[in-house]
Amino acid sequence: MSFRAALVLSVFLAAAASHDAALATPAPVQPEAVAFRLGALQLSALRDADNVVANDGKTFGLGVDPAITAGVLKAAGAPTDTITLSVLALLCRAPGRTMLFDTGLGPKVHGVLIASLAKAGLAPQAVTDVFITHSHGDHVGGLISADGQLAFPNAAIHMSASEWDWLRAKQAGSDLVRLISPKVQTFAPGSHLAPGVTAVALPGHTPGHSGYEIASEGQRLLDVGDIAHSFIVSLAKPEWMNAYDTDPNQGRAERLAELKRLSVSHELVFAPHFPFPGVGRIEAVDGAYRWRPKAP
Repeated sequence: MSFRAALVLSVFLAAAASHDAALATPAPVQPEAVAFRLGALQLSALRDADNVVANDGKTFGLGVDPAITAGVLKAAGAPTDTITLSVLALLCRAPGRTMLFDTGLGPKVHGVLIASLAKAGLAPQAVTDVFITHSHGDHVGGLISADGQLAFPNAAIHMSASEWDWLRAKQAGSDLVRLISPKVQTFAPGSHLAPGVTAVALPGHTPGHSGYEIASEGQRLLDVGDIAHSFIVSLAKPEWMNAYDTDPNQGRAERLAELKRLSVSHELVFAPHFPFPGVGRIEAVDGAYRWRPKAP
């Protein structure tokens, strides 16, 4: 390994160790819900919070001069000193099932998912299934209510078996693991989990990171989880490593492969860290990619 490669890897490992604590500053937002249809299914994008990340070379573009990253941001008309990531969840209503994909940061960290769910006309008790892409705090924090109870008391919590093993190993005895254990149902990659819902293995960001393909009447949408974070940097420079991926090389490989596939398939994408409502398509452009939001 070259000195430069070793330096990049050391920076990555140090940053990754603090993923849930120091890499982003949660910012409150107003609750919002945007409804759209996918075949016979009624879906809603739900807003939870924003995460604001400094452009300091410690999160996006590891080993890249922040001035270069600033140039990418400037070309897109965005601020150059920070990178703002939405924190979103997806609601899907099907006959006999009310399904929620990820749960945001939670009320203790400015999360407003429950209020956004109310704007979609639902109470937390109505949710029958929660599908977790991975176990980082901005995706599972909302499983716990403000008073420390199950936020969705009637819901089964679906998580890939390898992700559940990883969460239990790093948070053994935590309130989260203790509280959700009776509700967790694990699955293998590629499993058909509910009518129209199939798990898609996208490892690298975390060991058991999973996307979810939702299909109805010939239409498809892929919840990509965290294969891409910034709708600017992650698409313009998908080869850059970031401190959020537990395996930077595998994360980069998955990102490059999936973005290429999505740019060819033109299927709808739900990206929980892209600007609200996070629904659109990936387009190839000049050897990279860009985000095309779905028209209202």
